[in-house]
Amino acid sequence: MQRHYQFAGFMGKRVHLGVTGSIAAYKALDLLRALIRADLQVSATLTPGAEEFVRGLAFEALGASPVYGPMFDARAESPFGHLEPGQLADAMVIAPASATTMARLAFGLGDDMLACQALAFPGPKIIAPAMNPKMWEAPATRRNWEMLGEMGYTRVGPDSGHVACGDTGSGRFAQVDEILLAVLKAISPQDMAGRKVVVTLGPTRESWDAVRFWSNPSSGTMGACLAVAAYLRGADVHAVAGPCGLTFPAGIRVTNVNSAREMYEAASEAWPDADIGCCSAAVADYRPVPFGDQKFKKTGTDGLTVQFETNPDILKSLGKVKKAGQMLLGFAAETANVEAEAARKLEAKNLDMIAANDVSSDGSGFGTATNRMLVLHRSGRKEHWPLLSKTEVAWRLWDHLLLD
Repeated sequence: MQRHYQFAGFMGKRVHLGVTGSIAAYKALDLLRALIRADLQVSATLTPGAEEFVRGLAFEALGASPVYGPMFDARAESPFGHLEPGQLADAMVIAPASATTMARLAFGLGDDMLACQALAFPGPKIIAPAMNPKMWEAPATRRNWEMLGEMGYTRVGPDSGHVACGDTGSGRFAQVDEILLAVLKAISPQDMAGRKVVVTLGPTRESWDAVRFWSNPSSGTMGACLAVAAYLRGADVHAVAGPCGLTFPAGIRVTNVNSAREMYEAASEAWPDADIGCCSAAVADYRPVPFGDQKFKKTGTDGLTVQFETNPDILKSLGKVKKAGQMLLGFAAETANVEAEAARKLEAKNLDMIAANDVSSDGSGFGTATNRMLVLHRSGRKEHWPLLSKTEVAWRLWDHLLLD
């Protein structure tokens, strides 16, 4: 699982997982693990078809409780198992969903435990099907899929590729990451709904010949965590991403760039319509003067001199044109005098808040899953945060910025 999808801290929330008769049923165990890593409590229901592929004991062993079986199970602890998920869980996810289960849900049948639980569930419901491509493309399946959307289900469509029977096409179980984010979005506070957020992230690459570039080791993870956290909380997110190879949920608009000048142009274009700007990218302050459009060759000399030109200061440029009502969050990656440099940039670049870290400190810099932050707000608030996961840092930064 990608680091910027590994959000935790959902203690006190509960999710009910429904598993149906698909050969992809075993992948529901990976989804269960991901939900539990997010600190969620999870209960589960396996249909009789699912039990042909994977047993309820496996879900119990990984932490699901309770695990429901058939409707009329003499071993069941409660005669009202068909109602309990709707009374206890904050969201319900059916993954994988077979064609049969989709039909049951679309037409409101209550002839098995999972269908009854879905009928009686008043909260958000997520569905992720998996089946043979021909079954997925069948007119009845497509009709049922559209009906489920009209009924309010959050739908995570299947991937394309090879399936178990050897066919190729749409029908493969979606990536667990994608299903997990749909669940987390359903149970997250939507306190950023209606806000437009632009986030810059990752490194920039400044070419100096046809094959070489000047850059830094930024992975883009911190900015990606900020983008995904804002998305989970309901924001309309536009990520301007340097070359970091990260993927994002379909609900986030992504503009991929390479150089600082490309990032400047994309961010400047997006900023006027944004409510919040977050510049977390590790932008090269300078770019080499190119040697040309061919590969530079050794000349037999002992050294090499490279000239540099100044790149635009994206954060300062956005701060200069910031309008009333807009908020701007900046980052400062330092190796010394962290607080002094952060305070200087907060003022000089017209920021509302700045998050600074010592990138020379273990576990707090480029390429790590964690950060140790100093956070300064224009109101005078100051906080020192211990070493935290970058997903946790991102969530807290939005909390901190939205206090005003």
